[in-house]
Amino acid sequence: MGTTQLESVPEPKYWHLKNVLSEALDQDFAVGEVLPNERELAARFGVARATLRQALEQLELEGRLQRRRGVGTTVAPPRVGVAVGSPQHSWPGEVVDGWEPVDAVECIPTAAVLKLLGTAPDQAVHTVRRTRVTQGQAVAAELLYVPAGSVPGLPAIDAPAGAARARAVLRELQRLALDGQDRSVELGSARADDAKELDRLPGAPVLVVTTRYFTAEGTAAVSVATYRADTCRLTFGDSGVEITETRAAS
Repeated sequence: MGTTQLESVPEPKYWHLKNVLSEALDQDFAVGEVLPNERELAARFGVARATLRQALEQLELEGRLQRRRGVGTTVAPPRVGVAVGSPQHSWPGEVVDGWEPVDAVECIPTAAVLKLLGTAPDQAVHTVRRTRVTQGQAVAAELLYVPAGSVPGLPAIDAPAGAARARAVLRELQRLALDGQDRSVELGSARADDAKELDRLPGAPVLVVTTRYFTAEGTAAVSVATYRADTCRLTFGDSGVEITETRAAS
């Protein structure tokens, strides 16, 4: 088979425009400034609006732009470094992990989560929702799935719905002996509920971090955390994290 000469492949028009726009952002716009509308930008750079949208989407993915409800497209500040993960023998919910509990309900998660947990297809699990705030801004939303078998003492706890119930689930989970955890990262699109919580538009690019927590009996909990891709730069430190190949999530 022959090889493709990349040098001979023409640069896509939207990619060239993306580079031009990137320079314009550095020279002509300030952080937080609202960009002109698509019609004005397309006329300014002499391109079709479809080409402009592709370039803007790429700049948003790279964290240069933000789309905000009721505001428009603005110049994004530099990405915030967010530490992901905890020591291998640390359960979620400890004070130092930076997450705030919001709610806890019992529901049947997706088939993918049930497979990770190794539970029956029709088995409801405790689902804890938490948010993470950095520098006054919500940067991540998490769903932590905990099977009933992992928190056998929970039914005896008289905790109402909401954050109090979430904290009760987390306290019971921490009674287990944690053997370890594994973690993967992939590129995804914001679901409607996460988008609202993170002040994003549905379908906006996000980073999805999935963590499994293990005891001697198997998987005790699964966390699916959605981070803003436009503002977050994930750091993993020395927590023993294994990063899988980043791919687009369906």
